[in-house]
Amino acid sequence: MSITAERKQKVIGEYETKKGDTGSPEVQVAILTERINNLSGHMQDHKKDVHSRRGLLFMVAKRRKLLDYLKGKEEGRYQDLIKRLNIRR
Repeated sequence: MSITAERKQKVIGEYETKKGDTGSPEVQVAILTERINNLSGHMQDHKKDVHSRRGLLFMVAKRRKLLDYLKGKEEGRYQDLIKRLNIRR
């Protein structure tokens, strides 16, 4: 259900704003999106897994908070990120 270290490094490299950046909202949202997509696939197969569903809801809420923060700071970065990640608002 979790992402591998190699996949995480690839996502970080793709969305980092400068070299070695792991804390920017773009990187955090991209990693959360990857984890959400993986867990959503798991939930399709295991519909009664309540514990994983709770974790999924927490991840979605955290991603939403980060996106709201980014939208408040810089609208252009927000629009670019949701377009790149193919997230609907």
